Amino acid sequence: MRLDLSRARDRMVDLHIVRRGIDDPRVVEAMRIVPREAFVDPGFEEFAYEDAPLAIGEGQTISQPYIVALMIAEAEIEAGDTVLEVGTGSGYAAAVLSRVAGHVYTVERHAPLANGASQRFARLGYDNIDVRIGDGTKGWPEAGPFDAILVAAGSPSVPQALKEQLDLGGHMVIPIGPAGEQRLLKVTRVNATTFEEHDLGGVRFVPLIGEHARRDEPSQPARSIPRPPSRTLPEMVADVAEPLPDLDDPAFGRLFDRFGNRRVVLLGESSHGTSEFYRARAAITRRLIEEHGFTILAVEADWPDAAAVDRYVRHRPHRRGSNAPFQRFPTWMWRNREVMSFVDWMREYNDSVAEQDRAGFYGLDIYNMRESIAAVLGYLDKVDPAAATVARERYGCLTPWQNDPSTYGRAVLTASYNKCEEAVVRQCRELLERSLEATDSDGDQLFDAAQNARLISAAEQYYRTMYYAGADSWNLRDRHMFETLEHLLESRGSGSKAIVWAHNSHIGDARHTEMGAARDELNIGQLCRERFGEQAALIGFGTHGGKVAAASAWDGEIKMKEIQPSLPGSYERVFHDSDVDRFLLDFSRDDALRRRLDEPKLERFIGVIYRPETERMSHYLHASLPHQFDAFVWFDLTTPVAPLMPEHVRPGMPETFPFGL
Repeated sequence: MRLDLSRARDRMVDLHIVRRGIDDPRVVEAMRIVPREAFVDPGFEEFAYEDAPLAIGEGQTISQPYIVALMIAEAEIEAGDTVLEVGTGSGYAAAVLSRVAGHVYTVERHAPLANGASQRFARLGYDNIDVRIGDGTKGWPEAGPFDAILVAAGSPSVPQALKEQLDLGGHMVIPIGPAGEQRLLKVTRVNATTFEEHDLGGVRFVPLIGEHARRDEPSQPARSIPRPPSRTLPEMVADVAEPLPDLDDPAFGRLFDRFGNRRVVLLGESSHGTSEFYRARAAITRRLIEEHGFTILAVEADWPDAAAVDRYVRHRPHRRGSNAPFQRFPTWMWRNREVMSFVDWMREYNDSVAEQDRAGFYGLDIYNMRESIAAVLGYLDKVDPAAATVARERYGCLTPWQNDPSTYGRAVLTASYNKCEEAVVRQCRELLERSLEATDSDGDQLFDAAQNARLISAAEQYYRTMYYAGADSWNLRDRHMFETLEHLLESRGSGSKAIVWAHNSHIGDARHTEMGAARDELNIGQLCRERFGEQAALIGFGTHGGKVAAASAWDGEIKMKEIQPSLPGSYERVFHDSDVDRFLLDFSRDDALRRRLDEPKLERFIGVIYRPETERMSHYLHASLPHQFDAFVWFDLTTPVAPLMPEHVRPGMPETFPFGL
């Protein structure tokens, strides 16, 4: 699969540079023409235009594109200027500078990085850049004075040696502060002894190492410090949050009556392996079914597997010879005691109402993604074990919140991997055809023969993108799941109402997360708002800590993993600091709180795979929670789901019982 990097570069500039306020035409043009993919390690090219830093070896990083553009724009570089850069790294920032300035001098203390950057400049024909290996805090005195100095590492204070090499009227842009969190300063030399400073905001750089980077920070000119609000954000949350009763208390479900008049209620989860999320959704769903006329429960699961559950809950005939559902990874996502308990309740409830009023259990994913991935891995295990290893690594990152490219970097596509594409796609199509042929055709089945044929045709594109674990497969799949939801509502009549169980990444409006704003990804929540407007309620779920059932890699064993405490600066940390253990936060109840929460913060996403060791990059992205959801359900500490074991199946279960072990 060939990457369209020129399009990705233009999109990066439009979304992450221009849209965020960088309007210097020379900087924008330089960002458009310098190929960032030439400055990343092999295997990382597809991540070159994400707005994120990337590891480049020697414990260093290539800065995110926006920061590179911001620093160059703030340096106010003119054509013909002489510029010093401290911290060459991969050479990307120096390359962009070279398209703006007359000459660039860049210093790097790591010889392998400096040599690698020099080779890249030579290959690209950028001949107005000189590279030196040495202590960047000393600058490059014989080449100065400089019209601009850019420092790509965090220093406790502004090195005096660099200040002395800045020309009159020149600008230095440098991160100042402790390791891990700095403020980006713009330092302007007014005269021989006077320097003005301007704070450009918070940043995070690797530390600046050198002779002049360990001095105590000199006294700074007084700056105005905004007065803190009278109430902290966690205090405001505590005031507005509605404490939740015990999950088994009928009052729990009653708190959600406010959403009973909606056409669609979407209930999320921030992980696929948390007991409280399943139990809470079950309590809310029971209330909506019993008291508000909902008859459709549509879940993030394959249609054929969910159909087996539907036969059980609606007292429909058992299909002899059919396999037990949810046998593929991740089995615990639906084969758990929490789901079994709720399914038993649905069967009991349906026994007490007329057949046409019975609530159904439906899967949204007819493409059978997990079964298809199993087919891919099974085929590659037999014909090309090396390619199978690549596939497992890439499927482990098949999430829209994944910002850590290290796994992809280890899983470089090979020629043999590409050769397997046709055979695997053909196998996946045959698998889908068999699944559809095995479904009911008694008039109660949603998809008739014509629909099945259309799906098989549409599946071709999906399977090709799914094979490469490409980002496009997310949009294809979510759009299809939304269309399945629409067909379900149509099949149950104009007054039908549906509940959706899916991950937060599917049911929170993607337009208000990095998924949509930076990557053009959409999801069911966004499509529901566009289709149903205020008749759709999007409710997210989150936690601070505890344990979760998850694997370390795709197709891996289930483990009960400790959830890392939520990161400072995240919504989860705000909610944890409210000191309310569990609550419902309805964003419509307080405009002041909604405005305070509007500013994007980090939000945590854990799927069937959890990698605490890379948590910031693997499981967090920025979002605006009050725009993403209508309400949020919070459990400060949570426990893992209980996978079904043979002892959990009671004697004398009916033939249609779907969780046979």
